[in-house]
Amino acid sequence: MHFIKTFLSLLILAFSSQLSCQQILSEEERAEVIDEILNERFNVLLPELMDRSGLDMWILISREYNEDPVLRTMLPATWLNARRRTILLFYRDKVNNKIEKLAVARYDVGKNISSAWDKENEPDQWKRLVQLIEERSPKKIGLNFSKDHNIADGLDKTDYDEFLQNLPKQYASRVVSAEQLAVRWIETRTEREMVIYNQLVSITHDIIDEAFSEKVITPGITTTSEVEWWMRQKVTDLGLETWFHPTVDVQRSNEELVGHLYSFSGRPDQMVIQPGDLLHCDFGITYLRLNTDCQELAYVLKPGEKEAPEFLIKGLQDGNRVQDYLTKNMISGRTGNEILRTSLEQAKAGGLQPAIYTHPLGSYGHSAGTTIGMWDSQGGVMKDDGENYPLNPNTVYAIELNTTINIPQWNRDIRIMLEEAGFYGPEGFRYVNGRQTELFLIPRVMKHLGN
Repeated sequence: MHFIKTFLSLLILAFSSQLSCQQILSEEERAEVIDEILNERFNVLLPELMDRSGLDMWILISREYNEDPVLRTMLPATWLNARRRTILLFYRDKVNNKIEKLAVARYDVGKNISSAWDKENEPDQWKRLVQLIEERSPKKIGLNFSKDHNIADGLDKTDYDEFLQNLPKQYASRVVSAEQLAVRWIETRTEREMVIYNQLVSITHDIIDEAFSEKVITPGITTTSEVEWWMRQKVTDLGLETWFHPTVDVQRSNEELVGHLYSFSGRPDQMVIQPGDLLHCDFGITYLRLNTDCQELAYVLKPGEKEAPEFLIKGLQDGNRVQDYLTKNMISGRTGNEILRTSLEQAKAGGLQPAIYTHPLGSYGHSAGTTIGMWDSQGGVMKDDGENYPLNPNTVYAIELNTTINIPQWNRDIRIMLEEAGFYGPEGFRYVNGRQTELFLIPRVMKHLGN
């Protein structure tokens, strides 16, 4: 009997860990993939980005546990932090089509960036950096300071001041912001990364699929907080991470629509899920240094129901229509405010009540790049939120938005909130791993069963 119980427990555990044929790599395998991707990004992508930005030298400076967010994405898989003061120098020799990748540090930074500092020969790290600059005499020296893009503003004041104090005066006029290069490095995805991204979003969808099912939710008993923690624990059990705590909220017939912020902050904990509820989740995971961000909807069937009410089905269709208005206006070179304004105008002309707050997605959850609205800035974002930054190809976005619909049957308005990962490439827009076009039903309807 003990053997049977143990066997069944293991069987259940194995079943619960499966995610539609997705193989989640071991830590060692992940490290190999991360370093292979870094190799391609340094040797193929970076020279192209430096040429486009007009910078022939890019210097990144960080100290341990206070890393520049761009430098953090450049560390090899076995470096979880910078070490002491880590200085990276990239020099683009366009004439000879070469790129130097040097570290003014005691160690090589992985296999791509070679140490260029012998402390015994030159004890002063700053002097060694200056020697490397003088030997190459760059036309422009890019540093990571930026008013408009937070992720491109990673150089702290102490390192900035010390750099300028040690830099020979004749080079001071060559120092410029590297914000355009930094943002392009963060936002641009390679072809291999996009293959991985599809798998990553598929895993995200699979976890939501299971969370919004009778495997996890028993109406009248299970609370929204319990579903949130189930999702969080599921990610941990799979050996993955979340970059924010999942949220699950409810809209139902006997409550009024509250502010948008309610879905993410201030909603009641431990809300018991009931038949007839419309459930909404916000959920994202981190894997292989990429991030997802997804919002989907489920309906809890009432006794005797085999499908969601028609007004909710139509509501989801209206949400998909807002997505379509937005994504067809994602055109290379347009700014986020231009895309936002045109998409909102068209959606409103189509009889919808939309709100669009789409953000870049990739190396970070709220990443760098083109910002298309914010939930509290539907008239457009300000300059320091990236207003003037154009849409570029080979970039990923969280297509995040909602539409408000009126439900006479509930005598109230509700908000259809959706979010899916989308890729903008040379051939236009596509969803990374599809989008939700049908509500999840709890419990799932077994179509082969009769009345």
